[in-house]
Amino acid sequence: QVQLVESGGGLVQAGGSLRLSCAASGRTFSSYATGWFRQAPGKGRETVAAISRSSGSTYYADSVKGRFTISRDNAKNTVYLQMNSLKPEDTAVYYCTAGLSYSDLYRKGGTYWGQGTQVTVSS
Repeated sequence: QVQLVESGGGLVQAGGSLRLSCAASGRTFSSYATGWFRQAPGKGRETVAAISRSSGSTYYADSVKGRFTISRDNAKNTVYLQMNSLKPEDTAVYYCTAGLSYSDLYRKGGTYWGQGTQVTVSS
């Protein structure tokens, strides 16, 4: 069982930056691929970024490539999402997810999900 708790969301102006954190419980965090999804009002949940267990592989949605960076610190059981050059269309609830299969995770998410953190970008 893995519990995920996101933090770092908030209100920021367009062009600004935020860093999301996702703290995971359990001693087996390093066994899981992790990633971030988001859901905007009236839209479905979409993949933002994913990272493999050892950080050897990363995936980014085309809409965030070059602006967002995913990273993880297995010693701290934490995954991060650095978001730069934010746009109003990045406004959404951002969810952290973890699962055993990296390829499944970036396509549809993992087994475990956090409660989400709101990111609002004003124009």
